[in-house]
Amino acid sequence: MQLFVDDLTVIDFSYLCPIRGIVGESWIVDVLLDGSLNEMSMVLDFAVVKKQIKAIIDEAVDHKLLLPILSKSVTLKESSHQVNHQTIDFFSEVASYHLQSPACAFASVETEAITIEAVTQHLTDVILEQLPENVKGLTLTLRAENIPGDFYHYTHGLKLHDGNCQRIAHGHRSKIQIFVDGKKDRTLEHEWCQRWEDIYIASEADRVPREEIQLSDHIDEYLKPDHQFFAYWAPQGRFDIAVSSKILDVVDCDSTVELLADFILRQLVATHPELENRLKVIAYEGVAKGAIVNG
Repeated sequence: MQLFVDDLTVIDFSYLCPIRGIVGESWIVDVLLDGSLNEMSMVLDFAVVKKQIKAIIDEAVDHKLLLPILSKSVTLKESSHQVNHQTIDFFSEVASYHLQSPACAFASVETEAITIEAVTQHLTDVILEQLPENVKGLTLTLRAENIPGDFYHYTHGLKLHDGNCQRIAHGHRSKIQIFVDGKKDRTLEHEWCQRWEDIYIASEADRVPREEIQLSDHIDEYLKPDHQFFAYWAPQGRFDIAVSSKILDVVDCDSTVELLADFILRQLVATHPELENRLKVIAYEGVAKGAIVNG
């Protein structure tokens, strides 16, 4: 007997890639269960599937930074600054990244590279451990949203949101829609998607001086002159990151999708004053979530 649930949930996360650096991503999750019928003549109740499996997926990877723990480019250690915190030193072809976060902000995957296949296997193992005995098989399908136009991958931190969003390095695969006088402007959309491709978006309010940052014990060996530093406290603990200017955009607001939409609009008006009062910007956060601003 099989039970399937399409579009069960969406996982928004970032991962470490030795080639591209920190990459924000969003994947839709479909589920197929194999098993015998339980006492209610079901493999699993639909309500149980949606609630239990979604909760397991959220706890395992959603809004986390996924680490290819077998990669030589990643060093994960216990922090010497904060209890139950960990540090990461990560070196990619683009730049190096250095973080401290509560351990719950990271998800270690037994692989040399984060791929759909690797994350699918990781989630399958985690979910099967927690499902009822009558469930004998589980097939997960992770897939990106089909976006016909431009899109970008971004990583950011949020300290004011509830739950898993309070991370300093989680991300999304998103699109931006820009309208001028009610018509889509694909040139402006392309320019912004190019600007924010594989970007880390930081808030100016979270900037800290070098002497206040908390990172690994060997951080002085790794830092470059172009690293910038950001940190904040959230209910989960303290979050720190050192990011190269090459892959960084610093905004004058928190990096919620609502404020990013407003930031894009203000930037467009500043560079194209002739478009004031003629623009509409729709900024998306992953799949099917976003904000609209007019100006």
